[in-house]
Amino acid sequence: MKSLIYRTICFIALVSGYTAAYAQSAAPAVGVAKVTGSLVNEQGKAADYATVSLLKAKDSIVVKGALSNENGTYSFTGIRPGNYVVKATMVGYAPGISAPVSVTASSTTVNVPAIKMQPSTHNLNTVNVVGTKPLIERRSDRTVVNVENSVLAAGNSAMEILEKAPGVSVDKDDNISLNGKQGVTVMINDKLTYLSSAQLATLLRSTDGNTIQSLEIISNPSAKYDAAGNSGIINIKLKKNRESGTNGNLTATAALGKYFRDNTSLTLNHKEGKFSFFGTLSRGDTKRENNIHIDRNVPGADSTTYFSQQTKMLDDNHYNNYRVGADFAMTSKNTLGFVASGYYNPDGSNNNNTTYIGSQPNVFSSYQNTLTTISQTYKNFALNINDKLEIDSNGQALSVDLDYSKFNNNSNAQYDTYFYNLNGSTMAPPQMLRNQTPSTIDIHTAKADYTLPFNKTTKLEFGGKYSDVKTDNDLEAQINTPTGYINDTTRTNHFIYSEKIGAGYVNFNKSFKKTSIQFGVRAENTSSNGNLVNSHQVVDRNYLNFFPSAFINQTINDKNEIGFNYSRRIDRPSYEDLNPFVYYLDQYTYMQGNPFLKPQYTNAFEINYTYNHNINVTLGYSHTSDVITEVIITDTVKKATYQTTLNLQSQDSYNLNINVPYTFTKWWTGNANFTGFYLGFKSGNSQPGVVNNGYLNSGKAAYQIKTTSTFKITKTFKAEFMTNYQSELQYGYYTVKAQYNFDGGLSQSLWNKKANIKLSVSDIFNTRKNNVIAHSNDNIIDIHQKNETRVGRLTFTYNFGNSKIKARDHQTGADDEKNRVKNQ
Repeated sequence: MKSLIYRTICFIALVSGYTAAYAQSAAPAVGVAKVTGSLVNEQGKAADYATVSLLKAKDSIVVKGALSNENGTYSFTGIRPGNYVVKATMVGYAPGISAPVSVTASSTTVNVPAIKMQPSTHNLNTVNVVGTKPLIERRSDRTVVNVENSVLAAGNSAMEILEKAPGVSVDKDDNISLNGKQGVTVMINDKLTYLSSAQLATLLRSTDGNTIQSLEIISNPSAKYDAAGNSGIINIKLKKNRESGTNGNLTATAALGKYFRDNTSLTLNHKEGKFSFFGTLSRGDTKRENNIHIDRNVPGADSTTYFSQQTKMLDDNHYNNYRVGADFAMTSKNTLGFVASGYYNPDGSNNNNTTYIGSQPNVFSSYQNTLTTISQTYKNFALNINDKLEIDSNGQALSVDLDYSKFNNNSNAQYDTYFYNLNGSTMAPPQMLRNQTPSTIDIHTAKADYTLPFNKTTKLEFGGKYSDVKTDNDLEAQINTPTGYINDTTRTNHFIYSEKIGAGYVNFNKSFKKTSIQFGVRAENTSSNGNLVNSHQVVDRNYLNFFPSAFINQTINDKNEIGFNYSRRIDRPSYEDLNPFVYYLDQYTYMQGNPFLKPQYTNAFEINYTYNHNINVTLGYSHTSDVITEVIITDTVKKATYQTTLNLQSQDSYNLNINVPYTFTKWWTGNANFTGFYLGFKSGNSQPGVVNNGYLNSGKAAYQIKTTSTFKITKTFKAEFMTNYQSELQYGYYTVKAQYNFDGGLSQSLWNKKANIKLSVSDIFNTRKNNVIAHSNDNIIDIHQKNETRVGRLTFTYNFGNSKIKARDHQTGADDEKNRVKNQ
């Protein structure tokens, strides 16, 4: 650990020294200008991510290089007086060259007329791609991680890729945090997933990383987005295609940790005339081990009982995902489309749990062994119908989405517990329990968005959304008796939850010469009903909330830009957290939901600064009231410890993020990301059984460092390495110990870049662990967890067909609700 920290500090010092040197060498000189322009293709649309070079007109010597952005624009700064031409190259197109332009001593900005890129008539085999997207980009309202060409993306799942993103961390229970805060909303192609942390983890682990184009991290979303998510939004963008023709991608991965894993995916795209079709199929098998060791003491009226618990969990997961869709261009300005997606994911778990029990630390008088067998199936079908109408060429547009999604989750569990004296003799008859837990979730949503430009610098956006969600969870529990299994009334329960949300928003955008502003407000009315059928308890809620947001960006000069944003957000309890069902590890350790949870509200402020378009610094603060927090409760009568979720009084969060891309040489580039944060929790609520009786005033500063280095060894062979270190942090009643890991990979392009073979290893030194302590007064819970994190992967990818094809990138409206579905 000490040597790792030393190396990390040295690395940051090296990057900082390089950045300072670069800043000094790049200081603007007197009489320099900015040269800017744009690229369009033969259809008049933006030619994005083309390689652009500024050449001296006299001898064609290259002065500077750049890539055009997603809008087809490019710029060169610090250009001295002289005559120049701009040259652009792009796969499938002939080189485009501008007319000569002149930069004088008095020039500040020189605009180059738009360059029209013409399709090339030459064999594409002769085209050499020079430019690539950087791994991490900072845009005005989000950070984009371009994982499409990353070595470490090959063969990894979406969850494993997400863990490598700046400021993102995933805990032992698969809860995703951003800048130290939980409550992240995860979207796929701008669609809410409506999944719980557990189900979302299942989906992300079954999503092939080779189907992902990029991750968008939006820490403070505008009023256009659903107000859910106090930590912001992570949007996973899947690969898309557009233009005419047919293309596809086939990927196969073999992986080995302690057990063998494999996954394959096939993507096909076709466009002909007004029709375009796209589809993705992926399947995989993952077997992984998870080892947990828990030491705890439970105080009683007269004495304290000590427990030492060891659990080996073996999960055998299989996934089958599909996504198909089509677009029909009814006119040049009106496109109608549909997307159907779903999955069928069966999996099984075999857990072996041994718990030693005694009246003194490390002195045990008995033990029990619980063997658990769980068989589960997760099914989902989702359908989206969408229509987008471009009303005029000024940008006036209307889009409409209708969504339906259905989840069917079924779980059958058998718990067999055997009781022994310390010498191994039987202490009591075994206890046999079993559960059947069918669960269904139905989601209907409809939304519309309208954009009204007043001129080139001013526009108004407004829209509305309605969602209707119903969950039905039926826990059927039995206990074995001498006459056979009978219904266990103490555990059997039926929980039905329904929720309706009506929302509307308005956004105003205005751009000035160096300033852009956006102000908006979103209103959401929520009506919910939670019905505990067996106990005849009903929780009804109806509330209206307003969520304002504001964004201001100021360009100081060519190298300095600063922005400020504010938003108010809400997090409604997940469907799993509301479900009062009890899920056992053994009779002394279990988890239980809370149907009386209230939503939490967050006010978030953020200041961001960008230097030279690539070094980004973000400073944020947020205050959350009625914060939804996991807690550990002790039942001193049953001597049991269980996890549940409560509303604590408040959480204050401070965070600082610094992202620095670097280029040491043409063959060594990378990125360094530092996130520092402080999480402070307060609670004055009396909660019997909770650590400190529910009273809490805790907080601790923490930090996370992630670095990525890419080495271009040859034109077709590269290596990539990533380090990650997270310091010890405090989250509510929990202290999470420091963790770190090191990943590496190699990539070789084949057959004129139509194929690729990649070898990567995650957590090379097998150092990543989850160690958590809840410690207060006489109640101590010490958890040590080691997942199977060191996995080697060999991935082969083959691209076929027309490499230019892309399909309309469309997002639906049923994303926020999906993000709250959990395994029941």
